[in-house]
Amino acid sequence: MTEPASTAVGGLALYKLGVLGILSTVLVAIVVMSMTLPRSGREFVVAMISTVVASLGGGAFVIRWLEIGHWINDDIGLIGLGAVVFVCGLPAWVSVRAWFAYTEASKGRTLLELIREVRGAVKGES
Repeated sequence: MTEPASTAVGGLALYKLGVLGILSTVLVAIVVMSMTLPRSGREFVVAMISTVVASLGGGAFVIRWLEIGHWINDDIGLIGLGAVVFVCGLPAWVSVRAWFAYTEASKGRTLLELIREVRGAVKGES
């Protein structure tokens, strides 16, 4: 049988992680939406889903990769982990917005022309 104190500590840590993830994700969404408002509902939904997934998944990956999960035991460390999760969501919003802007600017072109243009830009051709 497990010790009640260790089970309670584990439950508290899990609760802290849940609050951390939700709070950081909401803050990322508010900040990025106020910086650059989406032009359409479709763009908003795609950007929001991408931001949430990148924030939670990317934040968890970075926390694991840097091995800073033990910060959960300290209140200041918990704020630091929240900042990591927050920062991981921002690139997703920017990437989605850039993709939508690029596709809007290149309307009327075929997929093959877009691939050639991107390939040329990556290779450094004009």
